[in-house]
Amino acid sequence: MLYIALLLLAFIQVVLGIVLSYKKHNIVSRSFIYFTFALFIWTLANTMLAYTVKNNLSNTELRLLVLNWSNRIGFASGTITLTTLYKLVLVFPVERKKSRLSAFTILLGALVGLVALTPVVAGSYIFKKDSSDPVYVYGSLSNIVTFYYLLVTAETVRSMISVLRKSSSRLIKSQVKTILSALLMTAGLAVLIIIVLPLITGSDSYIVLGYFAPYIFAAAIFYSIFRQGFLNFQALIARSVGYILTMGVVTLGFVGVLTLIAKSFTGGRINWAEAISFALLSLIMIVTYRPIKRFFDKITNKIFYRDAYDTQVLLNEFNETLISTIELEKLLSRAGAIIERYLKPTYCSFGIVNNSDNTVRIIGKMNSDMTKDALNKLRLYMGTNKNKLLVSDLLGEDHNDLQASLQEIHAGLIVKIAKDKEKEGSGYVILGYKKSGNLYSPQDLAAVEIVTNELLIAIENALRFEEIQNFAKTLQEKVDEATRQLRQTNEKLKQMDQTKDDFISMASHQLRTPLTSVKGYVSMVMEGDAGKITAQQRKLLDQAFISSQRMVYLIADLLNVSRLRTGKFIIEAKPTNLADVVEGEISQLIETAKGRDLELTYKKPKDFPLLMLDDTKIRQVIMNFADNAIYYTPAGGHIQVALEDKGETIEFTVNDDGIGVPKSEQHHLFGKFYRAGNAKKARPDGTGLGLFMAKKVIIAQGGAIIFHTQEGKGSTFGFSFAKAALSPDHYKGVVSENAVK
Repeated sequence: MLYIALLLLAFIQVVLGIVLSYKKHNIVSRSFIYFTFALFIWTLANTMLAYTVKNNLSNTELRLLVLNWSNRIGFASGTITLTTLYKLVLVFPVERKKSRLSAFTILLGALVGLVALTPVVAGSYIFKKDSSDPVYVYGSLSNIVTFYYLLVTAETVRSMISVLRKSSSRLIKSQVKTILSALLMTAGLAVLIIIVLPLITGSDSYIVLGYFAPYIFAAAIFYSIFRQGFLNFQALIARSVGYILTMGVVTLGFVGVLTLIAKSFTGGRINWAEAISFALLSLIMIVTYRPIKRFFDKITNKIFYRDAYDTQVLLNEFNETLISTIELEKLLSRAGAIIERYLKPTYCSFGIVNNSDNTVRIIGKMNSDMTKDALNKLRLYMGTNKNKLLVSDLLGEDHNDLQASLQEIHAGLIVKIAKDKEKEGSGYVILGYKKSGNLYSPQDLAAVEIVTNELLIAIENALRFEEIQNFAKTLQEKVDEATRQLRQTNEKLKQMDQTKDDFISMASHQLRTPLTSVKGYVSMVMEGDAGKITAQQRKLLDQAFISSQRMVYLIADLLNVSRLRTGKFIIEAKPTNLADVVEGEISQLIETAKGRDLELTYKKPKDFPLLMLDDTKIRQVIMNFADNAIYYTPAGGHIQVALEDKGETIEFTVNDDGIGVPKSEQHHLFGKFYRAGNAKKARPDGTGLGLFMAKKVIIAQGGAIIFHTQEGKGSTFGFSFAKAALSPDHYKGVVSENAVK
C-alpha cells in the first residue's frame, strides 16, 4: 500500500504540472513545473528501488540492474529536485536579483546531478556469496551529494528568511512562513527517517517512509493555493481535479485490460513490476496525447487551413499592443505586424489624416507605392461610401478606375478608421492581397473591423501626444532663437560695459592729477601760505577742501572699479588705529552736517586695538557711509557714528533717521551703479559706486557688511571684522611696504 500511495502522489504531481503548463510563460509557474516533474521522477525511481530491494526477481542480473539504475536516477533526480526547489524560492513570492551565489548553487546542482549517475557517487548494490539480499555499498564520492544537499538547503532557508525580513506585505509573509515551515519539516523528516533511524536501529525498513517527506512541501503548496492565493491558480483546481480523475480512470482501465489479456495468454499472475510497467505505459500514452495531437493539428492546418487563426487570440495580442506605446509610428508598426501575422496580407499600411492641412500620411511598408492619385481616388470613394470596409475584388464595373488604382498598389482591403462610417475619421487601414491568394473571409472582415474600432482611440491619443511633442519642439526652437538673440545682446552689452570701464579708467587718471593740485593749493591757502584769511574765507575754503576730498574718493572708487575688472584690486594692509581714522573722517563732515541742520555725533573709544587694514580704502568706506547719511537725512535729523570693541569682533556703524531704502529695492542696493528710486530724487548727482565699492573693500579684508533699513524711518550702514584675524601678530594677508613695523 505504501508503494501505491507513493505512485498516487507522483501521479497527482505530474498531472498538476501538465495542468499548469499552459501558463509556462510565468516564471513562477515554470519553476513550479520543473520542481513537480523532478519530484515525480525521484518518486518513481525510489519506489522502484524500494520495491526491488524487498522483492526477489527471477532474474538476478535484471534485479541488480534495476537496483543500481533506480538508485542512480534517485540520486540524480533528488539533486535536481532540490535545485528546482531552490530555483522556485528565488522567484517566489517576489523575484530576487540573480547573485553569484545563486548562479553557482544552480550550476553546482546540475553538475552534481550528472555525476550522481555514476557509481563513485551514487554507490552500488551487490550480492554477497550465500546471500539472496542485495547489499548497498556507498560510493567513494557520495559525500559530494550530502555536501550539496546541506548547501542548497541552507541557502534556500537563508533566501526565504531574507524575504521574510524585508517584506512589508502580510500576504507575502504568510506565504513565506507556510513554505519555509514545510521546507524545514520536509528536510527534518527526510534526515530523521532516511539517515538517523537506520543508524540507530540498524534497519533500513523505514526508508520508504522518508520518500513521503517531499510531499509535505507539496501539501503546503496546495494549502497556499487554496488559502493564500499562491501562483493565483485557484481557477485551475477544477481543471486539475477533472484531469486527475480522467487520467486515473483511463490508467486503471488500461491496467485492468492489460492484466486480463496477460492472464488469458500466460495463465499466470501479474507481478508488481509488470503492473507498474503497465501503469507507466498508460501514463506515457496519456501525457503524450496532447503534444502529438498539437503536432498533427499544425500539419493539417498548414495543408488545409493555411489562413486559420483564433480571432480571440488576435484581439488579446492586439489589445496588449495598443497599451504598449503612445508614439504613433511605433504603435502602427506593431499593430501592422500583428495584422500581418494573423490575416497574412502581403502588406499592411495606415493612411493617417492630418487635420491641419487635410493631407494623408502613409505609415507602413507601401510608402513608396502609395501614389497621390490613388490615394485621392481612395479618399473620394470612401468619403461617399457608407460602408467602413472596401474589398477591392468585390468592386463593380462602375468603379473600374478606382479598382485599377488599387490594383496598382496591390491593395486588397481598405478599412475606414472612424466612429461614424459616413465620415473619413482618423484615416485608413490598407491591406494587400492575401498571401494564400484567397479572398478575405467573413472572419477576416469581422476581425479587422473590431481591430479598427479599437485602434481609433489609440490613434487619436497618439496624434494628441504627437501634437504636444511638435508644440514642444516648436517652443524649444523659439526658446533657442530667443537665447541666441539674448547672447548677441549680452555680447553687445559686454562691449559697451568694456567701453564704459575704459572711459572711467581714463577719466579717473586724467582727473586725479589736477584735483590733487586743487586740493593742495586750497590746503596751502587755508594754512596761510598766501596770507592771512578771514573766518568767512576759511569757512568757504573748508567746504571747497571737503568737496575736493569727496572728489578724490569718487575718483578712487572709479579707479578701484577699473582695477576690479582687470584683477589689479589689492588690499595693502598696515597697522591702523581705526578709532583715529574714524575721528579724522567724521571731523571733516561736522561742519557740513551743521550746515544741513543735522546732528552728527561720534564718541571715540579709548584704547582701541591696532588692526591690519588698508588705511586709504577703509577711509573711503567710512566717508561713504557718513556722507550718504548726511545727504539722505532731512533737516533736523540725527546721525550717530559708533565704533565698538565687542571682544571677538569690532563693529563700525552709521545710524540715521533718514529716508531709508524701499523693501523692493534692498537686494539691489550694493550692485554696481545701482541707486534706489528715492535716493535718486534726494540726490540726482550720485553714481551708485559708493556702496558697491564699500562692500568689495570690506569683504576683501575679511569683514562683513552691516545693513538695516526701513523706508521713511532711517538706515544703519556699517561693517564688522574678526579682531583676531586682523591682529598684527596673526595677520596673514598682504602687508603694505610702507607699514610701520
